[in-house]
Amino acid sequence: MMAGFETVLNSYGVKAVGKTTMPEEALRLYEEKRPDVLVLDIRFGEKMTGLDVAKEILKKFQDANIVFLSQFDQDSLIKEAYRIGARAFLTKACAADDLANAIQLAQRGEKFFLPEVATRLATIAIQGDTSPQSKLDDREIAVFKYMARGLTNLEIADKMNLSPKTISNVSQTVKEKLGAHRPADITRLAVKHGLIEP
Repeated sequence: MMAGFETVLNSYGVKAVGKTTMPEEALRLYEEKRPDVLVLDIRFGEKMTGLDVAKEILKKFQDANIVFLSQFDQDSLIKEAYRIGARAFLTKACAADDLANAIQLAQRGEKFFLPEVATRLATIAIQGDTSPQSKLDDREIAVFKYMARGLTNLEIADKMNLSPKTISNVSQTVKEKLGAHRPADITRLAVKHGLIEP
């Protein structure tokens, strides 16, 4: 797939200077190559997501121009991508013209919005964001993801190096904030908002 995108972009005068399927390698390559634009997927490796990679890069390089290209297009993911500083968010079904245009605008430090993405972001702004990402802090999100995968409080405590009592308190807070108390509801909510794989 990456080779296909590379071929298409070459025809628009956009040259790929590196590519990888590993998030840690993406961090290293960015520091080494310092490309004009970095194109990332949301689903990227087992431990880090494309959003995690973008956050790490933007911490060190505030002028980084990042474009997301992903099959995962939940509203919460799109909003988060733009919130952390991405220049564009496109789906893998987008037209080649749109991808090339997004990259060229990003290279100039400008943002690009597909019409349907702009409409969805406007709807969120008007109706309010009800996603877990908007209601939970970072630790609560981490616990929520483990809960959604079916882990017990003891297992989550072990994973996060925290006490079972702390995890119990956090998990109860998560349930109350989200209004979801049944394990199946928590899992469905996490899948819906792209926080775990279906």
